[in-house]
Amino acid sequence: MSLKARITEDMKTAMRAKEAERLGTIRLLLAAMKQKEVDERIELDDAAVVGVIDKMIKQRKDSIAAFTQAGRTELADKEAAEVVVLEAYLPQRLGADEIAAEVKAIVAELGASGPGDMGKVMGAAKQRLAGKAEMGQVSAAVKAALAG
Repeated sequence: MSLKARITEDMKTAMRAKEAERLGTIRLLLAAMKQKEVDERIELDDAAVVGVIDKMIKQRKDSIAAFTQAGRTELADKEAAEVVVLEAYLPQRLGADEIAAEVKAIVAELGASGPGDMGKVMGAAKQRLAGKAEMGQVSAAVKAALAG
């Protein structure tokens, strides 16, 4: 079963169980996926769906930081609950050590050295690690690998 089909089935299950918060989050996700399909005139595969989910999680985390700073804990809690629902659809993430090992392998393959090759390494890392790791962590690992 594709990730897209699983999300649609989970929406139906949430409707039957009358889980309003979960249903709302899943509907937002499906709307974002549909928007991307319409904008780019493509059918999303699992990797593209993971990209949409990653983007939504990043937006929610940014919102949580802003709401927390503004003292709006009820809104921050709502966003945090949405992050939990969205993270359930992501594949198992790589740990920091695994990310560092992958980045070192990419650097060796490309023969990259120094900060000037950051873009080249990040491009390869994005392709290889999309959906498996958060790109912020990958970027930090690439900086460390090229600096040392």
